[in-house]
Amino acid sequence: MPVVTIDGPENTTKESKKAIIEKVSKIVADAYEMPVESITVLLRENNADNIGVGGEQLSEKQK
Repeated sequence: MPVVTIDGPENTTKESKKAIIEKVSKIVADAYEMPVESITVLLRENNADNIGVGGEQLSEKQK
């Protein structure tokens, strides 16, 4: 049973999360030739203060 973990921003809408889970599940199921019901997708939300990009906090880069 494949498990896919996606780290992303915490401001993602419920509708976007639903679409991500559905699309990723289908792609992984197709690639492994497994039923989509056997795929688990975990979405982890991260605060921009806890993400560093290019040596700088993402929250600072977004200002």
